[in-house]
Amino acid sequence: MDREGVVDAIPLFAKELIAGGVAGGVAKTIVAPLERLKILFQVTRSEFHNIGLLASFRRIAKTEGILGFYRGNGASVARIVPYAALHYMAYEQYRRQISYSFPRMGNGSVVDLLAGSLSGGTAVLFTYPLDLVRTKLAYQVVDAPKLNVKGAMGSERAFGGIRDCFSRTYKEAGMRGLYRGVAPSLYGIFPYAGLKFYFYEEMKSNVPDNYRKHIMVKLACGSVAGLLGQTFTYPLDVVRRQMQVQRLHASNGPEFKGTIGTLVMIVQKEGWKQLFSGLSINYLKVVPSVAIGFTVYDVMKAYLRVPPRDKAIVEEATNKSESQT
Repeated sequence: MDREGVVDAIPLFAKELIAGGVAGGVAKTIVAPLERLKILFQVTRSEFHNIGLLASFRRIAKTEGILGFYRGNGASVARIVPYAALHYMAYEQYRRQISYSFPRMGNGSVVDLLAGSLSGGTAVLFTYPLDLVRTKLAYQVVDAPKLNVKGAMGSERAFGGIRDCFSRTYKEAGMRGLYRGVAPSLYGIFPYAGLKFYFYEEMKSNVPDNYRKHIMVKLACGSVAGLLGQTFTYPLDVVRRQMQVQRLHASNGPEFKGTIGTLVMIVQKEGWKQLFSGLSINYLKVVPSVAIGFTVYDVMKAYLRVPPRDKAIVEEATNKSESQT
């Protein structure tokens, strides 16, 4: 059997899972250094706030080497591959279901908004513990010249890796500990994921057909979509990070209570500007990340011979009618 025969034998949902997973893994790895710095800025590590972006790059390079920029990236990729696979696949599934069940809504941007929001929430619920572990690993900072690890609570030893961080978090607080900060994640992902897909598909629809398949067009549309979507939801991302790492602070630090309580406490203790701490880094990260993600996803769909959405909706409607008969 040739390659086309093998590809055609793969179920549609599996093709979408593969395309989404590859897109997420590639995009996340490329922007990993900026993701590491963004987390350090979000969780109020004053030594990084005071020296700025370029000096922070130099400090990590000097004290931890090139691999320091990828601290926690193993957990990040381990999370983003299943997350992106579920996110993109669920988006396509929700989109087909909405178009099939509510034909009066049409097949436009509103459907993209709803499908993107639902798929984002679905992906977060299934992969959140890996995001928590990634954040805790990235929060630890190697201190030169003794190469001690800062960020562990009290005299606790640093996490030894993904498995160690996962098991110790579970032993400490059970499943509740693994889902600490999930509420602001959901509050943020519903509008962000929906707006991201909405802006991307809306922008592509306004591009002439003969330019729509160009990679640079996809990159441009993805960049603007990620930028706009992230701007509206960034404060909730800061709240989530602070809730995730609060147990890594000293025991006499303030205890965050819920999403709204944490939001209010951050504003009271650190000022409203802290809600946008690291946003400039996030812009630098989001632009290539979302752009690369959407572009690689579309390229992978073409490689895997995924049918156009309109055709997939018709095929699903036909299959359902046949099964009901």
